[in-house]
Amino acid sequence: MIRLESIRKSFGDLEVLRGIDLTIEKGEILAVVGPSGAGKTTLLQIAGTLEKPSSGQVIYDDTDITRLNDRKLSAFRNANIGFVFQFHQLLPEFTALENVAIPALIGGVSKSKAEARASELLEILGLTDRMRHKPAQLSGGEKQRVAIARAIVNSPSVVFADEPTGSLDSRNRDEIRQIIQTLRENLRQTFVVVTHDTSIAGFADRTVTLVDGIVTGIESNIISACIPPTV
Repeated sequence: MIRLESIRKSFGDLEVLRGIDLTIEKGEILAVVGPSGAGKTTLLQIAGTLEKPSSGQVIYDDTDITRLNDRKLSAFRNANIGFVFQFHQLLPEFTALENVAIPALIGGVSKSKAEARASELLEILGLTDRMRHKPAQLSGGEKQRVAIARAIVNSPSVVFADEPTGSLDSRNRDEIRQIIQTLRENLRQTFVVVTHDTSIAGFADRTVTLVDGIVTGIESNIISACIPPTV
């Protein structure tokens, strides 16, 4: 589904990613783990089109997104990619319903259809009675559920999540993990999750370990395999 080929990324003289080759399969949960500074978030941002690599290719099916201009890339991102961040990134002046509907509106969906889809997702995520509340009126776990609904409102090919349970207590962490599993099972949604949460890595289909900008291992929950570092 998604191929990262020979990805390198430098910021000035600092080389953060040093030749990453990785395939993300349709419908899988892929966890990316490693110490702070390993390049996990940079890898997620490049795979999610928020950053461009210094060299290498990012290919979605047959589309090399590194060759798209900014306008086409923005449209591609809105239609194909969802994001969930550690601190929600909800717009404070809008209700939960409005926050979820925004990507659909940007994509050209009518307001009535966008809000109908947003309402459906919020109901699935147990937030029927919170739709008209603004972020300041929601708990941390509720905000993250709204963020997940927003990420999937356009039925994207993949959702990239950067530490989605990092700011939550244990009960809400368990809830978000269960939601990710349920969405994958029911919608065949693909998730790529950067995390320090070992329990997320535990239920992922595969876990990729990054150290100093290279992949040092890939483990499968079905068949464990160690992939030698890519240099």
